[in-house]
Amino acid sequence: MAKIFVEAYGCSASFADSEMISGLILNGGHTLSDNSSDSDLNIVVTCSVKDSTANKMMYRINSLKSKPLIVAGCLPKAEKENVEKYSENASLLGPNSLGKTLQVINSTLEGRKQIALEDTDLSKVGLPKVRLNPTVGIVEIASGCMSECTFCQTKLSKGDLSSYRLGDIVRQVQTEIKEGCKEVWLTSTDNGCYGFDIGTDLPSLVNAVSEIPNDFMIRVGMMNPMYMPRIKENLIESFDNDKVFKFLHIPVQSGSDKVLNDMKRGHTSGTFREIVNKVREKFGDFTISTDIIVGFPTETEKEFQKTIALLDETKPDVVNLSKYSARPGTDAAELDQIDAVEVKRRTKIIFEQISKLSMESNQKWIGWKGKVLFDEMTEEGIKGRNFAYKPIAVEDKVELGQSHTVEITNATVKRLIGKIAS
Repeated sequence: MAKIFVEAYGCSASFADSEMISGLILNGGHTLSDNSSDSDLNIVVTCSVKDSTANKMMYRINSLKSKPLIVAGCLPKAEKENVEKYSENASLLGPNSLGKTLQVINSTLEGRKQIALEDTDLSKVGLPKVRLNPTVGIVEIASGCMSECTFCQTKLSKGDLSSYRLGDIVRQVQTEIKEGCKEVWLTSTDNGCYGFDIGTDLPSLVNAVSEIPNDFMIRVGMMNPMYMPRIKENLIESFDNDKVFKFLHIPVQSGSDKVLNDMKRGHTSGTFREIVNKVREKFGDFTISTDIIVGFPTETEKEFQKTIALLDETKPDVVNLSKYSARPGTDAAELDQIDAVEVKRRTKIIFEQISKLSMESNQKWIGWKGKVLFDEMTEEGIKGRNFAYKPIAVEDKVELGQSHTVEITNATVKRLIGKIAS
């Protein structure tokens, strides 16, 4: 039996995959190694969302290939030839091929490269797992999506929407809680379209999970705005539960309707604006997280200014900022690209804008007092989240999984700072 090292990069679904791969490894009679130098086999679960991320993946693949190696996740599915350039002997395991994990491991250990990139019929709900964080249960609710975004490689990796059954997900959440999790993440490629292929939807799932009679919190993961008109009223109603973090990650990507159309996003800036206004009107303190891509090939200066205006108007609490990068196999990669110097200039402008917005958002919380669940171990110590999923650091000694009443005394761009209240 082998010692196997597993590491993951990218989104929460990628980390969930790595947890399941680790669970399958133990079920298969192997053991897990804490580092790549002490292992018999290395597995890297990759992400391919941006050029900079893909380059980091390639570097890591190159550094691990001195031992038997399996490259898993999105990158081998989307860019098989590029992966093989860096490690021609590595076995490949697709994001929807986890049913072949042990078969690929055993072949690789025997010196035979195996390519398993085709989707299997194995549901990711109910698989054994080794959690990266004992406090957080990451539950994948679907694979793939219904979008055709011209800039995105994820569709090439994960394919069309395949939702997991609501009852199976509820049972998985019950297992996570039974095994000690205090927080559950409902995650997928795009939560907004969950259930459309099986006759249900995200609000129904959130309601069903909320009914589980235990003390835990639910974080609803990323959903694209294009599905909001279909589910928004019921979704807002489903969030009116103390177990659900008042947090939405809704990537608008641009403030220009023309650019959004060129991206084939399926929504307008108004779609985003409406959901932001509705949740803030309903709940007051509510964290909005969004994504912005700067420098899409058809983004003129005029369109860029519309993005700045939308951010100023809606004031999202968190903005994940990316320079556009042409990903192999996508439609937008065939368009004339904007000069890199100009993209850098625009990125700097928006970076300064979102830093200001985030600081203003966080400073509003100074003086707040309430319950905080300490759910994250970082290099700087254990951090927590309040009901609006705001990241909070305290100097007091706390343990992972504990809840305390905290008073916020200060704020930075990235987090709130507080003290345990007596």
